[in-house]
Amino acid sequence: MKKITTVALLIVSFLALAQQKSKIQLKPFSTKDKTVTVYTTADGTDLRLTKTDNLQFTDLKQPLETQLCVFVNPSKTFQTFLGIGGAITDASAEVFAKLTNENQKEFLEAYYDKEKGIGYSIIRTNIHSCDFSSGSYTYVDEGDAALKSFNIEHDKEFKIPLIKKAIAAAGGKATLYVTPWSPPAFMKDTKNMLRGGRLLPEFYQSWANYYVKFINSYQKEGIPVWGLTIQNEPMARQTWESCIYTAEEERDFLKNYLGPTLKKAGLGDKKITVWDHNRDLLAQRASTILDDPEANKYVWGIGFHWYENWSGGDSMFENVGKVHEMYPDKNLMFTEGCVERFDFKKLQLWANGERYGESMIHDFNNGTVGWTDWNILLDENGGPNHVGNFCFSPIHGSTKTGELIYTPSYYFIGHFSKFIGKSAKRISSVSSQSYLMTTSFLNQDGKAVTVVMNKTDKKLKYNLCIGTKATEIYILPHAIQTLVY
Repeated sequence: MKKITTVALLIVSFLALAQQKSKIQLKPFSTKDKTVTVYTTADGTDLRLTKTDNLQFTDLKQPLETQLCVFVNPSKTFQTFLGIGGAITDASAEVFAKLTNENQKEFLEAYYDKEKGIGYSIIRTNIHSCDFSSGSYTYVDEGDAALKSFNIEHDKEFKIPLIKKAIAAAGGKATLYVTPWSPPAFMKDTKNMLRGGRLLPEFYQSWANYYVKFINSYQKEGIPVWGLTIQNEPMARQTWESCIYTAEEERDFLKNYLGPTLKKAGLGDKKITVWDHNRDLLAQRASTILDDPEANKYVWGIGFHWYENWSGGDSMFENVGKVHEMYPDKNLMFTEGCVERFDFKKLQLWANGERYGESMIHDFNNGTVGWTDWNILLDENGGPNHVGNFCFSPIHGSTKTGELIYTPSYYFIGHFSKFIGKSAKRISSVSSQSYLMTTSFLNQDGKAVTVVMNKTDKKLKYNLCIGTKATEIYILPHAIQTLVY
């Protein structure tokens, strides 16, 4: 009887503690004594993540239809924020090595320091070569299916040193995931790492072992690997390193080879992301893989890129939301995006930055937990790239002068990454008119972060509304603002 009483008391105590914690978590957000700090980046001005206002909340019980408003409801919470970052490719690392020590320090702070820079916390890197490498390479000798020759000496010259410095600059913590662009040529039906081709079934196990070798090698270098994607752009026959997987092929490789192999190697905690391609076929790929229970159990999330507008159509933001509706227990991760077709004259083109702002707002509002840009650094030609696929990055480094060139994209990304903290919760954020785009998050310290973007040619006045409280804010034409309160 005494034992039963003791157990009962423990249960009651546990429930009471759980309720107490629940009450703490559900503590309502209050605007009382809160100041709204406004940071602005605007075209045609010197404003770049510049603090432009400190405002107070006043009463606004019923907005009028003629008043432009952003309605934020902190009690309505959604996905948990993982972070924002970019890819450290061979190209980025090679350009970084050519910078002066002073500019290297500035560069690392600009990206990874939360106070001095924009607080990147996610890193993606390539498993052997991709297009943004100076040439094709693998970690094994040609034909070595047993992987006895496997080594990562190539990466120790440029890429690994930069990854280590980036992690240190981010405070010793960063979410790093890895991606292959193609298996070695001998494992493919085309015997070529470039221009598509398929992984031959007889090499499925060898290729799965390759991921294990890579992850273990990086971790021996003191670089923790958080996760991986199975294949970069598995439906694209590119002129560079690429490999085609149908949805069924990716599913079967995952459930029969990669998933079990990682688990057997003690790497079952690594987060596996599928697809890693555009939003257009996102739903079909997710359904094929996730509707299979054996494949589903290995999947952390679904990754996507933004290049589906190659056809001339619009970005398919809503596809992200549809997949989130179908599989709310899986995570959505933006794994790559950049502005293509490099042109030095367009380094400061404002529309490039707006493309980032628009995509990030839509992607977060559709359930995305993390957002990864492509190269963090490229040279004055948009490279190096061994097949001439030159692109833009948020920062470019001149290999002639050592100068760092910050583009509008850097500041647009910073309006999110600098202010939204890891494990923040997205909260409801709705604009009353199409002139403004918005998304909002609630940080763990209790501060709300609202991002507002104005793509129009007009200076606009709007109200930030929380319940019956509001503050009036002006936003310049072609501007993005972050409101912290």
